[in-house]
Amino acid sequence: MEISGDILGPLDTLTPAASKSTDLASFDFTIDSSRNLWARFFLPTPTPITTIPFPVIIFFHGGGFKYFSAASNSYDTLCRDWASKFPAAVVSVNYRLTPEHKFPCQYLDGLDTLRFLSSSENTEDANLRMFLQSIDLSKAFLVGDSCGANIAHHVARDWVSSDIDHPSSDIRIQGVVSIQPFFGGEEKLESEIRLKSSPIVNSDITDWMWKLFLPEGESRDHEAVNVFGKNGKNVELGSEFPKVLVAIGGLDPIQDWQRRYVAGLREREKDVNVIYYENAIHGFYLFAEFPEGKLFVDAVREFIYT
Repeated sequence: MEISGDILGPLDTLTPAASKSTDLASFDFTIDSSRNLWARFFLPTPTPITTIPFPVIIFFHGGGFKYFSAASNSYDTLCRDWASKFPAAVVSVNYRLTPEHKFPCQYLDGLDTLRFLSSSENTEDANLRMFLQSIDLSKAFLVGDSCGANIAHHVARDWVSSDIDHPSSDIRIQGVVSIQPFFGGEEKLESEIRLKSSPIVNSDITDWMWKLFLPEGESRDHEAVNVFGKNGKNVELGSEFPKVLVAIGGLDPIQDWQRRYVAGLREREKDVNVIYYENAIHGFYLFAEFPEGKLFVDAVREFIYT
């Protein structure tokens, strides 16, 4: 099957950063204008029962590395909802997209966002200064859905490794929330075959997305895709790799790769919890019609606060 044109692009609408409520401050801030790296920041208003400093979520949106942004309405809504309900501060990263920007640009943007948060305490920007004064960088969580979960894994892996170049930092990654993570390989697993006609995501679409993301000539057994495969990098992860919460949907064609990811974490004796929603499609958490979305919010809140 030949994939061309916009598949998910027509579904994307953008929304401004200005806060839509009095219980939440939100703004955009440019991290590196030379590559259009910026983030949308969400900060709850403290109340008598929600005191600062807040834990901080660094969020990476989905979209197959090609679609959506931190300004996309669906992700703006999700981040506002989580920031208010948990409560937690949220930094939604607007990383570079394919096909113009291939591996490893997205991972580098994630790492540089962490470096930015680590080194901006003396900023002259009032909004950013207020944000940084209201968060606890030692309680940082990397969260992503689909390809964003792939980014979260690689950023966490590299940040805690001994050879990563980052300043002496207060950031401590306490956990990774991996929502229907986008992994794969050359092999076609049972769920990909069984759900080959699935809307939004199926093996034809994911193969096309991987082709746009990977360097020319690389196969889907590349270390970015098949993280615990023969070409994997730092597959043992290291002792500082944080706990992981993985959400898997029973109607998601990629679910068998997600199970392999969980198995790989467990083989390395990592702390991993799995939530399985039998009737959940890929992206269920973005649709109010799915009751699993509310259940998942509760699960993430518990993961962050326990």
